[in-house]
Amino acid sequence: MDKSWSNQGKDANGDAKDQQLEQFRVNNDGKKMTTNQGIKISNDEDSLKAGVRGPTLMEDFHFREKITHFDHERIPERVVHARGYAAHGEFELYESMQEYTKAGFLQKVGAKTPVFLRFSNVVGSLGSVDTARDVRGFAVKFYTEEGNYDLVGNNIPVFFIQDAIKFPDLIHAVKPEPHNEMPQAASAHDTFWDFVANNQETAHMIMWLMSDRAIPKNYRMIEGFGVHTFRFINEKGKSRFVKFHWKPILGVHSLVWDEAQIIAGKDADFQRRDLWESIENGDFPQYELGIQMIEQEEEFKFDFDILDATKIWPEEIVPVKIIGKMTLNRNVDNVFAETEQVAFHPGNVVPGIDFTNDPLLQGRLFSYLDTQLIRLGGPNFAEIPINRPICPIHNNQRNGFSRQTINVGKVSYHKNSLANNTPSSSSASEGGFVHYEEKVEGRVTRARSKSFDDHFSQARLFWNSMSPPEKQHIINAFSFELGKVKSQSVRQQTVNMFGHVDKEMATIIAINVGVNKPIGEQSNVTASSPALSQENTIKLPQTLKVGVLIGDGFDATEVSNVLKTLTKYGVRYSLIAERLGAIKSKEGVQLMATETYLTTDSVLFDSLYVVGVRADNQAKFNQDILIFINQAFRHYKPIGVATTGLPFFSASNAKLGPGVVVATGNADFGKKFVDAIAQQRFWDRNIY
Repeated sequence: MDKSWSNQGKDANGDAKDQQLEQFRVNNDGKKMTTNQGIKISNDEDSLKAGVRGPTLMEDFHFREKITHFDHERIPERVVHARGYAAHGEFELYESMQEYTKAGFLQKVGAKTPVFLRFSNVVGSLGSVDTARDVRGFAVKFYTEEGNYDLVGNNIPVFFIQDAIKFPDLIHAVKPEPHNEMPQAASAHDTFWDFVANNQETAHMIMWLMSDRAIPKNYRMIEGFGVHTFRFINEKGKSRFVKFHWKPILGVHSLVWDEAQIIAGKDADFQRRDLWESIENGDFPQYELGIQMIEQEEEFKFDFDILDATKIWPEEIVPVKIIGKMTLNRNVDNVFAETEQVAFHPGNVVPGIDFTNDPLLQGRLFSYLDTQLIRLGGPNFAEIPINRPICPIHNNQRNGFSRQTINVGKVSYHKNSLANNTPSSSSASEGGFVHYEEKVEGRVTRARSKSFDDHFSQARLFWNSMSPPEKQHIINAFSFELGKVKSQSVRQQTVNMFGHVDKEMATIIAINVGVNKPIGEQSNVTASSPALSQENTIKLPQTLKVGVLIGDGFDATEVSNVLKTLTKYGVRYSLIAERLGAIKSKEGVQLMATETYLTTDSVLFDSLYVVGVRADNQAKFNQDILIFINQAFRHYKPIGVATTGLPFFSASNAKLGPGVVVATGNADFGKKFVDAIAQQRFWDRNIY
């Protein structure tokens, strides 16, 4: 595919990063094969032998190099966030933040900064499925003129724990149980819920994990959050507390749990495939960057501690200010070289952005750097092309595994006279990073602030903010997860714990998992935050995918008009038939089927358009269409029914009602169908 468009509209920074990567790109098309030492190869099919049936000779340098390289191709996968996918893009600033921060890339309106975004699942291994119930990583690397800035976040704004010292315990508990290495990429097992019940700071995060947020529809429709509280520092040295938000232009949308499980079997790469294909098709994912700010003197005015990573700043209390937009416009050239080797670190900040005393953040500032050293083979991981800053690098660091820089001169220390004391440090006015001079006092202690003690108020706030369908989904998720827990004691402890969030919710869960009703008092929080409910998200038809169920003998005029309407509103569609290739209308017009009922599935589409009509094997054709219709209807998806499709719809288990648009007698069918597609789910549908 011609990717010349990927450079359009870029500023000098974007071009600089592309040019920097270009020197590392290798295209083998039309080239002669060589060894890694540049020696041309005459035969890559046979090893060197003593006779055609004799032993392989040790002197075969090509065989030894090729096998040795293959034996060492794998690097340790990430302990968490192992399964990931990524893309390149750019960030464009809407509004100058000069009043609040001296960060260079946030100064000039319209300035564009190249970025690299890696999405990921937290729990599963590299070979796990995309659609597991899990937290999604949302890590952005900004290649700024002042150095790399990494905003390493998730699609959920809070975390399980308050102090990083508990992170190994959390991951040990949620990973597959050590005695049998099961289950993979799932939290529905004893050790995880035992951890939850005995570490009640997890309450708020668990409510998010049991919600629809943990099974996103795709990467293009998730929010991103920096999770922690950071600081903005302006030129005058004034500090403000800040949280970061990424708001998807297409809104926040999720899968249905049954749908997510089916997709895991039908297409384990469902979300990464969606990202790849969307960018290849020019449907560039976009996210607006928002910030919440709190003045330094307002640190203690709220009924939550702003440094507590298990708490949000409700948007109704601290509004989100939208300041820019990120567009993903280029897929990676090589997944290993870029997606797997990219090294993020929340300690990679630029002047004007600084840390706070959030104890979870403080631990991450050590852990991420330590992790890269072992994953990427030593201290020179910043020299890997995807990690290289676009600005010059000058320091006295030397040697180590896989060093690429060839340092000239004999001076590698500071201070010195032989090189006129260079490289020298920069003052703040010259752009040197200066940490915020926060006054710190206190006794050395292993303790936690009492302001971190409230674990249930915001969990209750989240519950209060959910729509009735979302609440039912949370109850279903708890019932499924705890239903997989073998220990009755753990099930009872967990039900008792979430009785503090909502007594009625916990009572229903208790009945479903066979334990006693919860004991203890429910939180008395009555407030809600509408921003937390996906019911209030943006709903657009653009980029949504329709499966067109079609056979020979269709009405060419009717179908053509509908497909044109879908295209007009940016809806993607695939023609699904009994076989690939041409399908003929009753008028002799041909359309090309790109999928069959064997190669695709209803769960892989956002909506169906039922056209039907004739096939070589009519009985099987009829049955296949009914399976698609029944599944889409059960997953609350919109269904459009052509004039010829009505007999097929009538034979299914689906019923006329919300989200079902019928063409018969409907002059404006195409537009009404598009409106239904935009709605995406019809929760008031009676599916039983």
